[in-house]
Amino acid sequence: MAPLEHSLRKALRRGFRGRPAIKRALLDAELGLGLIKHEIGLRVPQVIRAKSRKLTVAITAACNQRCMGCRYGRDFMPGHELSLEMMRQLLDDAAAAGVETVRIYGGEPLLHRDLPAMVRHAVDLGLSTYLTTNGLLLGAKIDDLYDAGLRSVTIGFYGMGAAYDRYVGARGNHRQLEESLAAVRDRYGDAVGLQLNYLIMRPSATVAALDDAWGFAQRWNMSFHTDLIHDALPYFTDGSDPELQMTAAERPALQEVVDALVRLKRLHPEKIPESERSLRSIPEWLYRDSGLKVPCDAYKLIWVGADGTVQLCYVTFKLGNLHERRLAEMLYTPAHHGAARDAFALKCPNCHCERNHRVSRHLASRRRYR
Repeated sequence: MAPLEHSLRKALRRGFRGRPAIKRALLDAELGLGLIKHEIGLRVPQVIRAKSRKLTVAITAACNQRCMGCRYGRDFMPGHELSLEMMRQLLDDAAAAGVETVRIYGGEPLLHRDLPAMVRHAVDLGLSTYLTTNGLLLGAKIDDLYDAGLRSVTIGFYGMGAAYDRYVGARGNHRQLEESLAAVRDRYGDAVGLQLNYLIMRPSATVAALDDAWGFAQRWNMSFHTDLIHDALPYFTDGSDPELQMTAAERPALQEVVDALVRLKRLHPEKIPESERSLRSIPEWLYRDSGLKVPCDAYKLIWVGADGTVQLCYVTFKLGNLHERRLAEMLYTPAHHGAARDAFALKCPNCHCERNHRVSRHLASRRRYR
């Protein structure tokens, strides 16, 4: 990492929590450096090299829901989970290699008996650690996790009441989620940061559904994040499910949703971290009708599956398996740097992961969605 970029990131991580103006200026400076790097990278690919900063780990393939389109808990890595020993080695290697953030998910990570110990090890290493969960068991597990140092949780959301239950394949789960969130807030108040991950798909691409999700997030004091229905994830459908995938008929309603999101962003910027540019880009990511080509910054990512598979990102660029060698032996090799350049050049399915960062670091997209 360049010395200036490293200094900026170090300052952002260690200070300025009570000085938002300074933090914003540093974020803008970091964004400017990223923009310059990506513009140079489009012309000189050799400047793009792997710099792993975020580790995403599916610690188990087991799940207690059967969401439409998702194959976890069914035919994707069935029966697999990472051991505590393997997770500790993985986190040790990641921290030593410069990783700053670890996202723990699954499957359903709350089903893993060693999750609190994994969280504690990550926090002790100084890694910014958060959990992505369906939230059903969070109320029952939060004491051990809080004691381990967990302070940030993101929760998938697919609609209210019956709509949610239908998507996850079980009656009563939405009510259980609310009871779980109530338990977290009752015991720890706002000391645990909660984020709602709103999946935009055919059933949820309406202003009415968005209003429901926004109301739910406000009731439990959650920040608001958007995810898009995905046709490239290896653990999701192949894109042929007509109940989930967007069609041309939903395009006007989707634009209304995007306009509503932009208004909410302007009214509540602290609740929606995603940029306005990223929000405006949502229709083109979903429909791909303009040949959208935004360089991918997966060079900063590492994804690990429950069976030990290590990839550059959620979708592709396999680097090895933890059952055969440690992460330290896979990082910053010629294969790793080559995968980073190939991802940047979109020699892949060109999915919409990390779209907020990608749009912000792409000059043509900044102009297009300003």
